[in-house]
Amino acid sequence: MFKDSPARTAILGLLIAVATIAVYLPVHDHPFTNLDDAKYVTQNAHIQDGLSAGVLFWAFTHGYALNWHPLTWASHALDINLFGLDPAGHHDENVLLHALNAILLFWVLKRATRRTGPSFMVAALFALHPLNVEAVAWVAERKTMLSTLFFLLALGAYRWYASRPGVGRYMVVAASFGLGLLCKPQIIMFPLVLLLWDYWPLQRMAICGRTSGDSCGPADPMPVKTFWWLLKEKAPLFVISLMDAAITLVAQHVVESPQTNPVWVRIENAVVSYARYLGKAFWPSSLSVIYPYLGRGLRSWQVAGALLLLLTITVLAARARKGYHIVGWLWFLIMLVPTIGLVQVCGISMADRYTYDSFLGLFVMLCWGVGDWAAERRLPRLLLPAASAACLLGLTLVTYRQIGYWSDDVRLWAHCVKVTTGNWTAEYLEGLGLDGEGRHAEAAQHYFLAAAGNPDDPLVNSQIAAYERASGNLSVAIEYYQKVVVEAWNPDQQTQALMNLAETYRLSGDYSRAEECMATLRTVRPRAVDWQGAWWKQVFPTIREYFHRGSSEPKNK
Repeated sequence: MFKDSPARTAILGLLIAVATIAVYLPVHDHPFTNLDDAKYVTQNAHIQDGLSAGVLFWAFTHGYALNWHPLTWASHALDINLFGLDPAGHHDENVLLHALNAILLFWVLKRATRRTGPSFMVAALFALHPLNVEAVAWVAERKTMLSTLFFLLALGAYRWYASRPGVGRYMVVAASFGLGLLCKPQIIMFPLVLLLWDYWPLQRMAICGRTSGDSCGPADPMPVKTFWWLLKEKAPLFVISLMDAAITLVAQHVVESPQTNPVWVRIENAVVSYARYLGKAFWPSSLSVIYPYLGRGLRSWQVAGALLLLLTITVLAARARKGYHIVGWLWFLIMLVPTIGLVQVCGISMADRYTYDSFLGLFVMLCWGVGDWAAERRLPRLLLPAASAACLLGLTLVTYRQIGYWSDDVRLWAHCVKVTTGNWTAEYLEGLGLDGEGRHAEAAQHYFLAAAGNPDDPLVNSQIAAYERASGNLSVAIEYYQKVVVEAWNPDQQTQALMNLAETYRLSGDYSRAEECMATLRTVRPRAVDWQGAWWKQVFPTIREYFHRGSSEPKNK
């Protein structure tokens, strides 16, 4: 009954899938959220007619919503073909992708290590851990699961390549990696993960004459290479990563996301965030979609304590006899690098969705470590499975409760406000949720709370201005619209604010000020390049104008 076999593997994989689908079943009845789902799906004009050649052309040639991920846009467009704007189908597809990723993870680990128990437990933790709720229950995070799907396929293909290296097999690995990047750049550190995979479990790497020292590698031993040889082997993959990094930075620059904090502040935030992620891995409480950026609010003792913790674990993992300790730990650290906040995006310190790939390393450390510890101490055979089942049951209950918070916007953001401090963004989004339910006065209170946390945010001030105008407080609305004109992030936002301000002046009877606004509107300089249009026709004229400016002025005689 307990003998390892393909049938047993299939049954365990099916068990993971059934458990995943069962716990996430409630999301079928959930609506779209008011954070990014409109931008990605319901109000994304580029994909409203479904998948077509024109949509694919736009997706591959334009940066949009902070990213360049054409396969993600194609996926959402295809969903519109299949389900329209009914959120049920979009949510169901996310759940199925998560279940598929869990099965694929189990298969990849088992093939690479030939150990069923730890592989199953890692996949089960991945499937049922509460921190993954955000990625699954949020339609706009389809990109995370799609990129992970190709990441795991590439990891599985790499073992196939390493068993008998060849150009054709290498191309499969590279293609899978490239397809993952076309979904989301979060897996950009994949080449470094492969170097870890070479050390353990594949045992292809010798460092100072030492391999991982484990006996759970491939059935057919692979030739051992030096670190530098294996590093050169990954050169084409590093080139792919660098190209995608450049495209991602351009896509983020398009929406003008400035780095408002100095480098040292971002480094401190990164160190503390690593420690906070560790805490939530083992005690997943107070989970929030948005964790406010602490910035200069961090205390030196917090940074020092977090750094000491990270260094201590690193030293212990490096000194451990088994290769999975250092591999799992470095996997966790490396996979979080692109999203740890060194490049600040959207003013957040960390996010649960960023752990979707990175926690795999921690799960490997934990499951293999506990399994070997139990074997060395010859614990009763059923004790470890019973403890594992109890752990999974506890996580499942927390996950189920966390899924419930996504049932509507007001509940979701009210929870985020409750479990975090100074979360002005969640206050603003809760206000939007209340507005959507027609509870405008309650919404306004949250907008004012958001403004207290960030008085210069143009989106918050726009909502307050709209509420005051609808309430007949035109002078107050004018004051807030004037702030938006000054604080606008880009010409499009400034243009809309000037139009709203002009209309408010007209309603108040001040037609001369309204005309002044319209005159100012005509002086607003448009974006240098319309990145959502035929941008390739505008880039070179813009560059030519930049270099021409100043050189054509007549010289003083």
